[in-house]
Amino acid sequence: MRKPLVAGNWKMNGSKRSITGLLDELKAGFTGLSSQLDVAVFPPSVYLGQVADCLAGTGVVWGLQNISHQSAGAFTGELSAAMASDFCAQMVLVGHSERRSLYGENDRDVGLKVQAAIAAGLAPVLCVGESLQEREAGLTDQTVCSQVQAVLDAVNLDPSSRLIIAYEPVWAIGTGRTASPEQAQEVHAAIRHLLASQDSALAQATRILYGGSVSAANAQALFGQPDIDGGLVGGASLKAADFISICRAVS
Repeated sequence: MRKPLVAGNWKMNGSKRSITGLLDELKAGFTGLSSQLDVAVFPPSVYLGQVADCLAGTGVVWGLQNISHQSAGAFTGELSAAMASDFCAQMVLVGHSERRSLYGENDRDVGLKVQAAIAAGLAPVLCVGESLQEREAGLTDQTVCSQVQAVLDAVNLDPSSRLIIAYEPVWAIGTGRTASPEQAQEVHAAIRHLLASQDSALAQATRILYGGSVSAANAQALFGQPDIDGGLVGGASLKAADFISICRAVS
C-alpha cells in the first residue's frame, strides 16, 4: 500500500527568522503523525542547511525546488543533485509549471533532471498539469499524459526509482480555484493507467499527489479519492496550522 505524502513547496518565500518559527511550530504539530504519512518541505535552496539542522531526527524530509541536470562545471547559478545530497536532501521538484512557463523548461529538460535526480539517489517529484485553455478544450488527459510519457521515454524507470508525480492543474495554482475531487481523481487515474501500460509494478508503487490551492477545507475530500496519495501544497505550507491540518486530513 502506498504511504501518503504531504509536501510543502515554499517557493521564493521565507527568511531565517520566519523559517525557524515555522519549523518549530511544525515539529510540535507533527507529533504522532510520522508513522501514518510522509512529510516533506522544499525551501529556497539558500536555507537548505538551516532546514536540515532544524529537521534532523524528526522524520520530516527536505528537498530542493529545482536542480540542474549537469553534475558540475561552468553553470553559474545552478545547483547539482549531488549538492542537494550533501545536505541530506531526499527529494527534488522537477518540471514545476512555473519552471516550465517562466524559465522555458521543456519535456527534454525535465527528463534529464529526473535522470540526474535518480542517479544521485534523490526521489524526483515530477510536476505535470494543464492550462485553463487546455482543460476547456478537452485536452487535459492528453496534455498531462504526454508530460509523463516524455519522462517514461527518457528514463528507465522502475519502482526502485522512487518516482513521485504531482498533478497540478496550472489554472488552480495560487488562484484559490481547485479541481473538484472527481476532476482530480479522473486525471490521477489516467496517469496511473499510463504507468500501468508501461509497468504494473511501477504504477502500483508510484505516489501521485494533487497540488493546486490545497487547503485544510478541501484536503480531506481530495485525499479520500482512490488514486490521490497526498498533496503538493503551496501557500498553505507557509502557515503551520494550515499545513498541519492538511497532514491530519491525510492521516
